[in-house]
Amino acid sequence: MTAPRADARGRLAAVAAWQVPLLRRSVRTLAAVAGRLPSWRARLEGVGRSLDDGESWSGPAARGMAAAVRELSSATWAVDGALAESLTAFGRLAAEAEAAQELARDALALAAATDGLAHGADDGPPAFAVPAAEAALTHAATASAAAEDAGTALAGLGVRDAFLPADFTALAARVPVSQPVCVPPVPVGPPSEVAAWWAALPLAAQLTAIRAAPTAFGARDGLPAWARDQANRLLLAAALRDPGTPSYERFTARTVARRIEAEEAAGGQVQLQLLDLAGDRVVLGLGDLDTADAVAMLVPGIGNTPGDDLTGLVRDARNVAVAAGAAAPGLTVATAVWLGYDSPGSLRQTIGRAAAWDGGPALASSLAGLRAGREAVAGPVPRTTVVAHSYGTVVVDEAADVAGSLAADAVVLLGSPGMEDDARSLEVPEVYDAASPHDRVAALRWFGEATGSGSYGSTGLPVDADAGHSEYYDRNRPTLSAVGEVVAGMRARH
Repeated sequence: MTAPRADARGRLAAVAAWQVPLLRRSVRTLAAVAGRLPSWRARLEGVGRSLDDGESWSGPAARGMAAAVRELSSATWAVDGALAESLTAFGRLAAEAEAAQELARDALALAAATDGLAHGADDGPPAFAVPAAEAALTHAATASAAAEDAGTALAGLGVRDAFLPADFTALAARVPVSQPVCVPPVPVGPPSEVAAWWAALPLAAQLTAIRAAPTAFGARDGLPAWARDQANRLLLAAALRDPGTPSYERFTARTVARRIEAEEAAGGQVQLQLLDLAGDRVVLGLGDLDTADAVAMLVPGIGNTPGDDLTGLVRDARNVAVAAGAAAPGLTVATAVWLGYDSPGSLRQTIGRAAAWDGGPALASSLAGLRAGREAVAGPVPRTTVVAHSYGTVVVDEAADVAGSLAADAVVLLGSPGMEDDARSLEVPEVYDAASPHDRVAALRWFGEATGSGSYGSTGLPVDADAGHSEYYDRNRPTLSAVGEVVAGMRARH
């Protein structure tokens, strides 16, 4: 290899003197700012959506404010993207600078050990110091390129020589808020990829996407609950308007619409998370699944359909939410009726696992999507509990078999007809069960191990000895209060 030129010592000395710890601190500061921005942007866009629907405020002033919030959202989106790109480049810069500095110091130390360098010879370092010297200068060049990339990422926002634009007007002038909204293709990957893709879109693009293709977004795991709710309400309205909607699908659509209307008339918040009328599948949330401290997914058993049983299932979900609130006052709780699978309706379906084989992966994806949607905007992940009844416990059994851990903190098994393996196979920190001696379905153990047996390994919840198979959610039974404690995270403390 050719030795460095005589000025190599000076260049190496400069690299050796770099303030790498200061650079590392700067990267950490930038990362902290970039980490807070998505959650702030999510709150801002929540205000924008409230103004956009016109329910809380209407008129010219409201429309003007909505336009201003959308403009601010677009600017925030641009800053968010530029900061993320710049942070990546700064990370490379810090890593390369640290490597360059270490190698430069090694090369200078090797050179200083020779008489030639010690007596001020004007040639480069000796041959045995050349590899370290060349490697140091290569890393230094890469660091310089990373620094340029970091600056370029912010230059589009008007940042020059570390100076920011003078004010919001100067920043907004560089953000194309009035240009046509283009929505990139929806990724076909797991919920985490969908959530990251969605969070990277500005509010205007999100709203445009929902209105243009609600079918593509209503059932998409990884999207926030508000987005799925808007998409599914558009689908619901279309099904009710369309004279060609099949009679049973129309019946189900009317049932869902009436349930939403009744809950909202009583002051509750409702989020329609899935509307598959052809597949007879509905997921309806009570409360705000995007912000609640605790979330409970209720998975019902056999013979449940949205058209015939939604009212009773919503009552159960409401009772669980009330019980959780009583267990931990001040806790915000959201519950969801998860009829995201084709509940068995015949004896042949009931005694087999086919419905659970289909429903298990769907439940696992729903849970993963709920978590991913929160994480994508740097929001706090809720305590999540799956409360399964009867055949719904078999669905949970199959959900746990999907690759990866179940995205839940606790599972409650009510009146289970038996589970495969043991409680550890559900891959959650807490597993609870309730099986009344009077429950003949639980006594059958058709699908495996009795959850109340000592060998299964779950924690028993209190039950009345005379409770029937469908009475675990009754308000006058002790099991409901215990389920509320689990949802609130208070039961484990007993």
